[in-house]
Order: sequence, then C-alpha cells, then structure tokens
Amino acid sequence: MASPRVLSGIQPTADSFHLGNYLGAVRQYVAMQEGYDAFYCVVDLHAITVEHQPEVLRRRSRVAAAQLFAAGLDPERSTVFVQSHVREHTELAWVLICLTGMGEAARMTQFKDKSARYGESSAGVGLFTYPILQAADILLYQADQVPVGADQKQHLELTRDLAQRFNHRFGETFTMPAAHIVKGVEKITDLQDPTAKMSKSSSSPTGILDLLEQPSTLRKKVMRAVTDTGSEVVADEENKPGVTNLLRIQSALTGTPIPELEARYAGQGYGAFKKDVAEAVMETFTPIRERTEKLLADETELDRMLAAGAARARAVAAETMAKVRDRVGFLPSL
Repeated sequence: MASPRVLSGIQPTADSFHLGNYLGAVRQYVAMQEGYDAFYCVVDLHAITVEHQPEVLRRRSRVAAAQLFAAGLDPERSTVFVQSHVREHTELAWVLICLTGMGEAARMTQFKDKSARYGESSAGVGLFTYPILQAADILLYQADQVPVGADQKQHLELTRDLAQRFNHRFGETFTMPAAHIVKGVEKITDLQDPTAKMSKSSSSPTGILDLLEQPSTLRKKVMRAVTDTGSEVVADEENKPGVTNLLRIQSALTGTPIPELEARYAGQGYGAFKKDVAEAVMETFTPIRERTEKLLADETELDRMLAAGAARARAVAAETMAKVRDRVGFLPSL
C-alpha cells in the first residue's frame, strides 16, 4: 500500500528561518519523512505577492532550500523543490481562480491582515489570490494531508471547497486533503514581548532566534530575554509569560518535560536557567548553520539537488494537469 502523500511549503522571505519556523514546520518535515510520501517546496511564487528585490529573492530561495537539507531533509526520501520550477502551479491556480467567488476570496483573514499591514492601496491582486495559489500547490500533488497551524486552517478549508467544486462540476479529479495537526508543537513567542508570536514581520530583531545566527548572538538574546517578577522558574502563562516561553523552548529542544525542568531549577533563579536555554538553542542550531553554509558554498550542487526534486515534482504535476485540461475542455496540445 502506498504511503499517504503530504505537502507543505515554506516562504523564502527572510535571510534565515527562526526558532518558531524550525519547531513548528521544519522539524516536523524531517519527522514526516518516515511513513509519508513527502513533498516540500520553497514557495517563491508566494514570496512575490509583496514588494521584493529579484537578487534577494534568488539568494533567499537558495538559503531556504539549504536550511531544509541541513536540518535533515533527505533528497532521496523527500521531494524538495522550488515552486516556480514547476509551471503547473500557476496553470492550475488560474483554473481554480475561475471557480472561486469574490466573496470567498475576500473572507480570507490573511489577506485582510496583510493588506492592513502593507496598506490596502498597495496590496496587489496576487495577495488577494494567494490562498487560491496555495490550493493549487496542494491539489496539484494530490496530497492526502497538509500540515497546518491555526492561521492556515481557513486556507485548507478553501482548498477542500475548491476540490469538491471541481470534482462535482467536471468529474472526480482531486484528492480531498485533510489537515495534519502536528501535536506537541508549542507556540513560541517573542523574547522581548512574550505576549506576541515570534515572527519576522512583527518581532524586533532581539526578539527572534535565527537558525543561522552565530552562537554568541544567540546566547546574548536568550540572556537578555524578558522574564518576570520574582525568581521562580515555573510555567505560568498569565503571570510569567517570559519564563513560560523559555521553558517551552528548552523543553522542545531537549525533550525534557516542563515539570522536570521546573524541579531542576527550583531555588536557582533565572541566571542558570537562561544559560541552559541558550546552550540548548546553540547545540541545536550550530550544526544546522554549519551544514547550511557548506551547502551554500557549492551552489552548483545545491541547484542540482533542487533540479532533481523539481523533475520528480513535475512528473506528478504533469499527470494532474493533463486530467484537469481534459476535464475543463481545453484542446489537446499536439
């Protein structure tokens, strides 16, 4: 019996993944190589929905891919590729756009959030249709499951609606994707504002732990992380959000349950605790950074790895699009 297929994408919109990306997505990608036919793409088409610099996008696309491989994605076990290398993504997106109501697209909360951030007058049509391209990404590969966080559940529901609508109108074509809810992934918050999610778009530089940062910088950020009144190292979301966030980070990276960590630091204060959190971060990030740098030093080999992934992805995408073209009523290309 074939393994269920999983698909996910990650945007090349920063010079490094951060801790939230790593725990919430990248580490899960690596684990899902076991038991799944895994497809992971660097979604550079999504990255151009806001203003960008071409050379920066090219660099960040390679950096994103290198980090995925460095974190443990095996090109022999996973299909890792760049979205724009498979032209069927945009072709299927147009077909799905033609099946999407204006009201459906307008209800997507991420468009509302991003257009408010960038200014409605400067928000392009691409930003408006972003969730429909995301639906095409998923349906193109007949994905059985899609790892989703809370902010992506609405987009997956749109994907399911569009798949069902196409299947009803033109005949069974698309697999109905299900949400793969990753258990045990804690919400990681800003080190300087523990009430806010760690995010490139909203966090300050001192509030983010980047995967490719030098150990000295990582240590400094953890040691300067906002803590709370008192000196007890205990998880208390309401009264000690800063300490709670650091406990989550240490627990996630070391596998040690939070109650065990609380017992370990009883009566010790914040100093020893923060030092150990910093060590856990550095021990996790340093080998990934070193492998990333090695991959980026040989762009020819990195591009070859991505080309091999794109070739495998195109084979699946072409099969899906051949069915779509026929069922929609396009003339065959001779």
